[in-house]
Parts: sequence; structure tokens; C-alpha cells
Amino acid sequence: MGKRIMVIGAGVSGLGAIKICLEEGLEPICFEESNDIGGLWRYEVSLNIVYKSVISNTSKEMMAYSDYPFPDHFPNYLHNSKIMEYLRMYVKHFHLLKHIRFLSKVCSVKKHSDFSFTGQWDVVVQAEGKQESYVFDGIMVCSGLFIDSFMPLQKFPGIMRFKGQCIHSWEYKSPEKFQGKKIIVIGIGNSGADLAIELSHVAAQVFLSTRRGAWIWNRVWDYGMPMDTVLFTRFNSLLNKICPEFLINRWAENKLNARFNHEIYGLLPQHRYLELDMEQQTATVGDDLPNYIISGRVLRKPNVTKFTETSAIFEDGTQEDVDVVIFATGYTYSFPFLENNSTVLDIQRSMYKFLEKPTLAFIGILQPVGATIPTSELQSRWAVHVFKGLNKLPSVSGMMADIRKKRTKAEKDPRNARRVQYVNYMDEIASEIAVKPNLFSLFLWDPKLAPEIFLGPCTPYQYRLQGPRKWAGAREAILTQRERIIKPLRTRTLICDQAPWSVPLWLKSICVQYQVYKTVYNHYTVH
Repeated sequence: MGKRIMVIGAGVSGLGAIKICLEEGLEPICFEESNDIGGLWRYEVSLNIVYKSVISNTSKEMMAYSDYPFPDHFPNYLHNSKIMEYLRMYVKHFHLLKHIRFLSKVCSVKKHSDFSFTGQWDVVVQAEGKQESYVFDGIMVCSGLFIDSFMPLQKFPGIMRFKGQCIHSWEYKSPEKFQGKKIIVIGIGNSGADLAIELSHVAAQVFLSTRRGAWIWNRVWDYGMPMDTVLFTRFNSLLNKICPEFLINRWAENKLNARFNHEIYGLLPQHRYLELDMEQQTATVGDDLPNYIISGRVLRKPNVTKFTETSAIFEDGTQEDVDVVIFATGYTYSFPFLENNSTVLDIQRSMYKFLEKPTLAFIGILQPVGATIPTSELQSRWAVHVFKGLNKLPSVSGMMADIRKKRTKAEKDPRNARRVQYVNYMDEIASEIAVKPNLFSLFLWDPKLAPEIFLGPCTPYQYRLQGPRKWAGAREAILTQRERIIKPLRTRTLICDQAPWSVPLWLKSICVQYQVYKTVYNHYTVH
């Protein structure tokens, strides 16, 4: 009989954790507080989880589970309903539903009396009005980051006297009830940008207020390809390592300003491209934002210094009447079911690679510059290897060195200490469990696949090519990923003398990357 593992939460991280436990011969039981899977991707009018129109900021090939690609006809960027459809397919394909207990709230997780010997945990779960006790050999916390809404009301004098409506973006569902209102959205993360755009269709006026601005990204990149499939490659990761930081900043900022001048549009941030400030914890994707600013439907405003009963006063001295204030100011996270919650996951990030104890794993609490599903899935693969004793944690001195490194980063930038670069982090974890692709070997023995691995998008299937639990379909999934990107775009038949994309894809990718390098080099020599 395998070890009993408790998985907390049946969102995208929890579902991946269940599946990984099963393939490694463990016995997972997942406790989900709601009545369905999906976590924050599940839209219901009665739930404050996700708004009706939300679309993914990462494309389907980059956000798939490593051995289960999205259907080829699915669009590249997915509405929440399509993601839910995919998750249900995943659950059905791998027979996960029988391992999930819905309407079950985890009340407490405490060390078992002989924890120092067994590493076991005592767990109390409330379901159907009564509490039940369990003992588990390992815990995988997959409840996510978006737990408690953060509203810094103390920073806005007069907000308590404001007579209009004041909500957090977490409470927003759809725009209908805001018809004809004057609305101020505070914060320019992804939710702030999305809500400002959507509300501008029905509102009398939308004001977008931010202290520092933001670099605005577009889902559609060069040649009409999904942004992350172009940028998140091993070749680009190598360039980022060898190029000076100021050159990368200059190239990226010029690229983003070529679409629209951030300074003219009042969005130029105080930080450089590679630096996310205290307000902007993740890159902001706002495809339509410049269109709505240039048409006046969204007015960019500086920070609010004070509220009156009916208006907002801004740092530049201007004053606007407003009916609704929406705080798109992010979330805080906590794990109230854990004993010593405040110290288990402290602000100094004293855990090793986000795994606090050999039998307690926090899955998906980081903020990857990239997709969550594959990073969480790979974390689960590593955590389960540690649970089984297949992988050992580094020596105490090794862990302490890593802890000091992370503490230094946290002290410099405490709210962004959990942010990691996608390719680098995936390769780091993959190396621990021997599933990182061997590029040298691939160039020798599979010259067709190797260029796609190095120059193409670093899709999750790469981490199923070799090593433990490799997937027989990984090579084919990588070689056909471009076809799955293009297929949903070809809804109209064209008669052409030459078929599109007839140039070998890896050669086209080299040309694109050469232009990137040339641009950076030119800036270096000129300036």
C-alpha cells in the first residue's frame, strides 16, 4: 500500500498533484471546499472567484499539462469556460474524480505525535456538518495565491465617507449593473486593465488610477503568434543570461513602445522592464488598453490622494466625480489550517525551493513569469519524489546557502520574492528529478527535434521526453505544437500559390532571433 497523501484544493495545481501521486503509486485524497473542480477558473454567479469574461494570459501550448495537450481546435488564448472544459477532460482521462471529496473544508493540519520519526500529519476535515480526523503521510497544499482580497483602504483618506459603491475586483462579475456609472479602477495589474476595458463599454466614464504605471504586453506577438511561444524559448533564455541587463531592458522597452508610446499614454512606469515594482507584481497584459485610452473611454489618472463623499482627488490636483471605486489591488495569502501558520510560510521565504518540510509541500504559491499549470505540475513531481525518498533534499549547508540567497532577494523586493523566470525555474526543478532535456544528446541523435527544443517554445512536453515517467507522445506533441497553434486560426480557406509557413519553422525562428540579437547589438554599439 502506497503512502497516503492529502491534496488541499481541486484547482489546476491540485488536479495535477492528484495525477502525479497516482502515477507514482501513492494514495491521494483531495479535499475541495466547493462543489466542483477548477478553482479560480470556475465561473459561477454565486461565487466570487472569476469574472465572466476572463481569458487566459498564457497560451494553450504553454499552459497544458505535460502529458495532455489541449485539443488542436481550441483557441490559443482561452476563455475560462474552455479551460474548465479542458480540466474536465483531464480529470476524466486520468480518472481523478473518485479521489476528490467535495464540500470538504480542511480545518487543521498538525504534526502527528511521532512526527519526528514518521513525518505524518493529523488532519481535521469538516464535511456534511461534522468533523472527521485523518492521518496522512504527506501534505500537498494546492489552495493557490488568490485567497484573501487586499484593499489598502488606510492609504486613501476619506474612503470611509465616500457614499458610492466600493468593491474589490474579486467581487466583480459582469458589467451590466454599472451602466452609466462613473468608475475609478485603482491598480493596473491584469485585473485592473481588464476591468477598465470591459466597463468602458457601459460606463459613462472609466478612470484608471495607478501610482507608477506599467509595461503593457500584447497577447499577439511577431507574425501573429502567441507572445509566450515566441519569448519563452531556450535560445532567449540563453540570451538573457549572456546579455547585460541594461541591453535587455532597452530592447524590451523599445519593443513595447513601438506599439504605443507609454509616456504619451501616461503609462510609463518608474521601473525598468526587468524590474516589477511593489504595485505591479506580474506583467500586465492589456491588448485593447491603448485603443480605449486613445478613444477616451479610459482616462489614465495618477494616484488618488483623497476621497470626498462623491469624488476622488488625484495627485495632480484634479478632481473627478465618481459613483464606483474598484480596488484591483491584489491578494494576500494565508493557510489558517496550519499550526504556526505565520512561521510555516514566513515573509523571509525560509523554505527550500518552496518545500518547507520533507512531508509538507506548497504547490503553486510562486508567481512564474509564464504559465502556472506546468510549473505547479513539475513542483508536484519533485515533491512526490521527495515523499517517496527517490530524491533527497540537499545538505544543510546547501539549503542554508539557497535560503540566504532567497532572503537577500526578499529583503530587496519582499512582494516579488516568489516571482521566478519560467524556463530557468522549470529547468532547475527538472534537473532535480532528471527530466530536463539533454540538448547535446538530442542534436546528435534527433536533429529534427533538437532545433524545436532549443529555438521553439519551451512547452511542458519537453519535460516528458526522458527520465522518470516519460511520455511516449512527448516527441510528437512537440513536433506538432505549431500545427495546434495555427489550426484554430484557419477558419477560412485561402487559395495561395505558396502554402503559409512553408519555410522550416526552426529556420524562421532563427531569423526572428537573429533580428532580436541584431537590434540589441545595434543599441549597444550606438549608445
